[in-house]
Amino acid sequence: MSSPAAAPPTPNSLKRIVTASLIGTTIEWYDFFLYGSAAALVFNKLFFPDSDPLVGTLLSFLTYAVGFAARPLGALVFGHYGDRLGRKKLLVLSLLLMGGATFAIGLLPTHATVGTAAPVLLTALRLVQGFALGGEWGGAVLLVSEHGDPRRRGFWASWPQTGAPAGQLLATGVLSLLTALLSDAAFTDWGWRIPFLLSGVLVIVGLWIRLSVDESPVFKQALAQAQARKADAERLPLVSVLRHHWRDVLVAMGARMAENISYYVITAFVLVYATTSADVSKQTALNAVLIASAVHFAVIPAWGALSDRIGRRPVYLLGAVGVGLWMFPFFALVDTGGFGSLILAVTVGLVLHGAMYAPQAAFFSEMFATRMRYSGASIGAQFASVAAGAPAPLIATALLSDYGSSTPIALYVIAAALLTIVAVAAAEETRHRDLADVTPDAGARPAADRSADARPV
Repeated sequence: MSSPAAAPPTPNSLKRIVTASLIGTTIEWYDFFLYGSAAALVFNKLFFPDSDPLVGTLLSFLTYAVGFAARPLGALVFGHYGDRLGRKKLLVLSLLLMGGATFAIGLLPTHATVGTAAPVLLTALRLVQGFALGGEWGGAVLLVSEHGDPRRRGFWASWPQTGAPAGQLLATGVLSLLTALLSDAAFTDWGWRIPFLLSGVLVIVGLWIRLSVDESPVFKQALAQAQARKADAERLPLVSVLRHHWRDVLVAMGARMAENISYYVITAFVLVYATTSADVSKQTALNAVLIASAVHFAVIPAWGALSDRIGRRPVYLLGAVGVGLWMFPFFALVDTGGFGSLILAVTVGLVLHGAMYAPQAAFFSEMFATRMRYSGASIGAQFASVAAGAPAPLIATALLSDYGSSTPIALYVIAAALLTIVAVAAAEETRHRDLADVTPDAGARPAADRSADARPV
């Protein structure tokens, strides 16, 4: 006999939980994206000054990719303890790690001061950032998914997802303001440090809010049940995920390919492409990403709400198909060098990306049983990032260097979109699932047998 369902949170407590997750993820993504923008704009000069400009950018993006390499480790560690100890404690730790590493980057000596030690230190701090972010995403979306109204789970769980464009908006906005106020020499000399040091203040605010929320009631209920069955309480979440949910992990990884690759091409690589191939100023490129990120922030909850009405898969597939079809028009618009065209290219790309990113939180959460949900969602999402987001700017820059054309880059994103379409098409619709009733072997049973896990909306 199952335990009674946990009482739903009050509207005020749910809003507080959503706010805490949103602010926390915004700060984490601000820190992470700040590095990506700085890698495209100044790190090649400060940490790899002896290289050809484009080669220096490649090396800079290589340290950027290192952060993704640490994300699976973060997913494993945070997922393990998050499934055993709770979501909240691990989210506080991830925020401290990310904020501390970002603040330290703002204090780093450059190559001109300490030589090769500078890029080594930069890479080490980037690893810490990646490790923290690998544990952040799963906990943040689960805390909201497991608190929220199941009939509107797609909408509420999409709010932590808006932390990505909000962080991008904040990071790009601060950099854009500084580049507008400072000369190129002043920005390169010391101005680039200000956004990284600002992270220390943001972390204090984030901790204050994050510490005020309650642990997930669904997790507390599942933990009590597991403790009553002592053998289950001792099982390693990772082992259970690989045993019962390996198909869902593969689906999640495939679903992430187009979403992750397209995002970093549209927001990070575009800064390189627009400034080197389309003769667009650094300020203009930053402003275009800034405007598009604001639109991205606004449309994500709308896509999440639509997924509550028609399902996670249809919305996700719409985004994957749309991104694939948009790539050639995207580069054609950027090539014009016009500010309006650049805004249109990036904005449409991010709106289509949002159709994948918005339902992703609820979609992945609904795939896994509670005591292995943090591990399963995090592993599926973060292991994919090593093959997707990590090398995306690096591969795009290398293709541009080798071919001098955007065509191979567009084909690269289209290939990722096709892979995501296949993965999502092979998945089952999950929007009717009750998170408290998803069984540990949900990922292993035939589709017909899983109907018992569904509850009509």
